[in-house]
Amino acid sequence: MRPVTQGDILAAARALLARREEDWPMQLARMLDHATRADQHRRRHGCAHPVYGNGTLMSAALRQAAMPPAGDRQFLAAQGAVIAAILARLEGLESHGGQGAANTGDVEKRV
Repeated sequence: MRPVTQGDILAAARALLARREEDWPMQLARMLDHATRADQHRRRHGCAHPVYGNGTLMSAALRQAAMPPAGDRQFLAAQGAVIAAILARLEGLESHGGQGAANTGDVEKRV
């Protein structure tokens, strides 16, 4: 998966709002997996994945809804869930010898 930006977090949080909150973990795992697969495809073939996009979380967040108000409690909760899932994924990569950057907090250093 490509480095995560604020736009990725917002897009993924908007996609979550279309789901029931109890479905968020499964949907987040799916979006993160799709972004990872798309980035692998992009690196291997030099072009975006035909279904999952260019390897960003934003491109994997297929459901683009209108931006809710900034202080919307459900939207804030969705953003928190996205951030927690990203951090958990990075920690999992590090514990398995992957290229995660969770210890430094610097997602940009990931290749």
